[in-house]
Amino acid sequence: MSEQFEPNIVAFLCNWCSYAGADLAGTSRVSYPANLKVIRVMCSGRVNPLFVVNALQQGADGVLVSGCHPGDCHYMEGYYYARRRLGLLKELLSFVGVDPRRFQMSWVSASEGQKWKEVVEKTVADVRAAGSFEGFRRRRINW
Repeated sequence: MSEQFEPNIVAFLCNWCSYAGADLAGTSRVSYPANLKVIRVMCSGRVNPLFVVNALQQGADGVLVSGCHPGDCHYMEGYYYARRRLGLLKELLSFVGVDPRRFQMSWVSASEGQKWKEVVEKTVADVRAAGSFEGFRRRRINW
C-alpha cells in the first residue's frame, strides 16, 4: 500500500483579486485540493522574494504567489513589481538547484472562482510531481 505524497504549499494571495477569487470558489462550493496554507497580502507586489525562500526553508514543498491581472491592480503597479521581482527569483531558485515547479505565479481576479480551482490543481500536481523538498532545507543558504 503506497500513499500518495501530499505537498505542503504556502500561497501568498492578493487581498483584492486572488483572495477574493479563492473566496468565491469557496462560497460557490467549488472543490479543489486543500494543500494550500493561505497568507493574505494587500498586494502581490508586496511579497518580498525572501518570504518565498523562507517558506521553502521552513517546510513548504512549494509556494504560490497570486495577484491581480495586468492593468487591474488595486494599487496600479503592484502586479508589475511582483512580476519583475518574482520572475527573477524563479530564475535564481532554478540556478541554485530548486525545481522550477516548486514556485508558481498566477493572476486570478475576484470573479474567477473556477480559474482559482484550476490554478490550485495545477500547482498541487506540479509540486506533487517534484516530490518532497527535504534537500533544500538541509542546505542552509544565507541570503
